[in-house]
This record gives sequence, structure tokens and C-alpha cells, in this order.
Amino acid sequence: MERHMKNSPIRLLCLFLFICLQSVAQTRLPTLGVTTTYRNDSLLHAAGFDYIEGSVGKLLSPDIPEDSFQVFLNAEPKMKCTFNTCNGFIPAEIPIVGPRADEQKILTYVDKVMQRAQKAGVSMIVLGSGNARKLPEGWTPEKENPHFVSICRKIAETAARYKVVIAIENLNSTETNYINTLADANAIVNAVNHPNFKLTADIYHMLKENEPAANIEKAKKNLVHCHIAEREKRTAPGVAGDEVRPYIAALANIHYKGGISVESRWDPMDVQAAPAQKYLRQLILELYQ
Repeated sequence: MERHMKNSPIRLLCLFLFICLQSVAQTRLPTLGVTTTYRNDSLLHAAGFDYIEGSVGKLLSPDIPEDSFQVFLNAEPKMKCTFNTCNGFIPAEIPIVGPRADEQKILTYVDKVMQRAQKAGVSMIVLGSGNARKLPEGWTPEKENPHFVSICRKIAETAARYKVVIAIENLNSTETNYINTLADANAIVNAVNHPNFKLTADIYHMLKENEPAANIEKAKKNLVHCHIAEREKRTAPGVAGDEVRPYIAALANIHYKGGISVESRWDPMDVQAAPAQKYLRQLILELYQ
């Protein structure tokens, strides 16, 4: 009887399932999120997303009244999606490049944002801020780079006191004239050389700049976050075509396990969110094999 149980089909099936589950656990996949308001939590949780990426300007900025910030803090524990990442870091009226960049003003603003980030449990903030990092006429990247690296290192030092990671992203040349490729952004991260200053790969902006997916693999050691959308109309992945596939394949090649935020236009969100999540999840499952 005991010998029969050792080789029974049920026992073998259980053993097979256990091995499969162990394999999945050891090969953690990227999480999927959406850049939007926390008020879309129920909709996006139902669509299968893991997290929401909020906006500094709408939640953590010192310009937001304390009572409004408190409304968010009261709502956050009830959310079904995780909330620990924000973008829209620095507003246009606080330039971080060029001769108008006021270091003290920048760092005072950053410190106030970090105080609120810590209270909200936000551990990563994406540094895009295309208008704040737009170079004035006649001001070249070569002239700006040493100054920008110095400012970013001080921003990272401030963020580190609050256990927040800053992740700079590439923005295409229609949105800003500085750091338009992932390769450019990665070079800045390498120069800053601080554990709290890392890299976001924005795949939409890579597509707009015709930047190859291989640059994701070259940025492996610094990459901690991703944004994604389709090229032509910034539609959600899977709406217009399959052009994001090589970029997900590059993420799979480096065993990337961070977040991938859909930062797109929706037509509308409640119709397209679930198909976009399904498309991305299936693509990840296929390419991460």
C-alpha cells in the first residue's frame, strides 16, 4: 500500500505542481502599473494591474494644501493597487538646468517633496520634468552636463535621507532638448554615481527617437523602472500594433523585474485598461520563458 502511494498519479501530479510553483517563484516577473490618479484604483485593480504611479505635482508638491494631502493619506491604505511611485517631479517654474537654476531653491523644494513622499510610502520618483530641464538657447548639453550631474547628486543625497530613489527618464526631442535618449540618461546616472539616483527607460520616448531596444540591455546595471506606450498616438500597448515587443524582449534578456507603467492616452481607460494589461502580461510570459 505504501509503495503504491509513493508512485500514485495524484502524488506525482502534486510533485509536478510543486516544482512548477517553485519555478515561478524563483523567476519573478515585472509588475504592471498605470500612471494616473489614485482614484482609478478600483478600475485598474479589476483590470489586473499591480500598482498606480501617481504625480508629485498633484499629490506631493508643497503647493498642495495639507488638507488635500491628508485626503490622499486617508485613502491610500484602502487602495487595492500598490502605490509607491510618482512622476512629474519638478515643475517648469523651478529650472534645474541653465543659468536660472537656483540650487538652494531646487533642494528646498526637493526636501519638501521628500518629506511628503516618506509619509505616503513613496519610495521612487521619476525625474522627467521636460520643461524644468529644457536648455536655454545657446546652452549646449556639453556645457550643462557637469552642472546637471552636480545638481542631481545633491538631489540624490536629499532623497537618500528619506529612503527615496530618483530615477531619471529619457524624453523625446519634441518634449525637451536635453537627455533625449536612454543612452544619454544612462550616461548621466553613471556620472552621478549615487545609489539613490537610477534610471527609468521610457519605451514610448525610445520609439519616438528611433532608439534601439539594445540600449536597454546596455543600461542593465542602472535600470529600475520603465514607462511604456505605442509610438504614433501614445496609445496603450496592443492597441495599434506589436512595436513594443523588442523592448520587452530586451527587458527579458536582462531579467528585469521592476515596474512597467503604462503612460498612455486612453480611449477610454475603462474600455482599454484590461486588454492592455492582458496584452502586456501575455507578452511578458512569452518572452520571459
